[in-house]
Amino acid sequence: MELYELITFTLRVRTPAQALPRLQQALNDPPDGIRLMGCWLSEIGQQNRIVVLRGFADTKIRQQERERCLLANDAFGIGEFVLSQQIEDYRLFPFLEPLPPGAHGPFYELREYDLVPSGLAPTLAGWRKAVGPRTGDAYSSVYAAFYATSGKLPRYLHIWPYSSLEQRLQVRTQAVSDGVWPPVNSAPQLQEMQSSVYLPAAFSPLH
Repeated sequence: MELYELITFTLRVRTPAQALPRLQQALNDPPDGIRLMGCWLSEIGQQNRIVVLRGFADTKIRQQERERCLLANDAFGIGEFVLSQQIEDYRLFPFLEPLPPGAHGPFYELREYDLVPSGLAPTLAGWRKAVGPRTGDAYSSVYAAFYATSGKLPRYLHIWPYSSLEQRLQVRTQAVSDGVWPPVNSAPQLQEMQSSVYLPAAFSPLH
């Protein structure tokens, strides 16, 4: 799959535990061409947030599902808890393949970078060269990286699983010290950077 969406639900305080079972039920047994990739609850960053990552076989299926969500009375079964909902479209970096479902975390860092208007092509080129060394045995794997195709553009999202926050700090520090990360010429492409750490929902294919 090359096409993805990230849904971000911001919920009323102390309601995620109630919302997650309902969300699980709504996401069970998706139609052909739609795949639940991951579902996480915010741990570090803005609280009471649930994010859902889904993949789509093609643009037609994604648009049909978007229309269903827009027109449904309560598409995900958690409407009574939701303060805000945001759906963003992404395309996978063409040289990456997402990690398979399984235990890669439990800490998942979602990093989103806003780029200068001409910044996407140089970013892709830099990642193509650097991501192999950065995800080698001496460091850690990336789940995947995606560039946005809707909303504020250009920007991209990358998701990194870690076994602990200590491992995250050690790996990131070592990769910078060894000169394998960040990609060469990445800084001039960047405008703003945001990062949040999430823990997987019990039903998330990525945990």
